Amino acid sequence: MIERIIIFEGIDPVIFFGINNNNIQLLKTLFPKLRIVARGNVIKVVGEEDELKSFEENIRELEKFSIEMNVLKEEDILDIVKGKTPHISNLDNLIIHGMNGRPIIARTANQMKLVETFDKNDLVFAIGPAGSGKTYTAIALAVRALKTKQVRKIILSRPAVEAGEKLGFLPGDMKEKIDPYLQPLYDALEDMLPPLKLKDYIENNIIQIAPLAFMRGRTLNDAVIILDEAQNTTKQQIKMFLTRLGMNGKMIVTGDITQIDLPHSQQSGLIHAMNVLKNIKGIGKVEFNKKDIVRHKLVQHIVDAYEKSEEKELNFKEERKEQV
Repeated sequence: MIERIIIFEGIDPVIFFGINNNNIQLLKTLFPKLRIVARGNVIKVVGEEDELKSFEENIRELEKFSIEMNVLKEEDILDIVKGKTPHISNLDNLIIHGMNGRPIIARTANQMKLVETFDKNDLVFAIGPAGSGKTYTAIALAVRALKTKQVRKIILSRPAVEAGEKLGFLPGDMKEKIDPYLQPLYDALEDMLPPLKLKDYIENNIIQIAPLAFMRGRTLNDAVIILDEAQNTTKQQIKMFLTRLGMNGKMIVTGDITQIDLPHSQQSGLIHAMNVLKNIKGIGKVEFNKKDIVRHKLVQHIVDAYEKSEEKELNFKEERKEQV
C-alpha cells in the first residue's frame, strides 16, 4: 500500500469538497479501493499504485474545473471520472464564470470592445455613463488574468473624493472611513470569486483594494491595475497613477466625465490624460454610451432626463448671455 498527499492551490474547500463533504463521499464511492481523508486544502490517499494514479489524474481535472467554474456538482464529478466533458457554457462573449458557475459575459458591443482592447493594449481608458458595465467588465478581465496566471496580482483603486459628505466627519478609523468609497469594487469581486478565496486573496495581498493616495511610490509589476472613478482625479494624481505601471502589467482606467465631483476650479485629470496620451501606441480607448446601460431599465431613462435638463440649463444660460 502506498500513501500519497495531494495539495491543492486555488480551490475553495467548501466548493471542492461539497457541503458536509458530499463530494468527498462520492469520490470514496467511485474509488472504493482507496482510503481517502480530506482536510483543508489537502487530501491524503492510501492504496495501490494504479488506483492512486487514476485518482490523482481525476482529482487534478476536478481541481481545474472547480477553479474555472467556481462550482463542483455531483454530476460534474461523475462526468469527469467517467471520462466525459462536463457541460460548460461556451459563449463567444464569455469572460469568466462567476459564483455557482454563472457565466459573466460581455453584454453589449462596447463591453465586447473593452475585452478586445484590453487584450491588445497595456493601458485602456473606458469612459461612459453610470451602469454601462465598464468597471464590472474591467474587474472580470482582471480576475480572468489572475485565474489564467497571466498576472500575480490585482490592484483596484479609487480616488476618495467627497460627494457631499466630508471624509473627516465619517465615523471610524481610516479603513472604516475609506471602505464605503471602495465597496463597489468589493461587490463586483464577490460576484466572481468564492468568499473564502476572495478573503484569502485579500489577506495575502494578491488582490489589493486601496484609495488612490496609497499608490504613490509603488511600482506595480505582474498585475492588472484598475483605477475607477478616474474623472475625480487631478492632473497630478492621474499622472502619478499611470506611472506606477510596471513590467508585465496592464492597466484599465474607468470614469464618467459627466459626473465630476472636483471643485470647479480643477480640471479632471482623466480628461487631461486622454488628451495628452491619445496618440501613443499601446494605449486604447473605449467609449460607452446610454445603449450600454445594463442596470434597471429606469437607469437609462434617468440618464436621458438629466441630459435633457442639463442641455436646457446650458441653452438658458447662453440665451441670457446673448441678452446681456
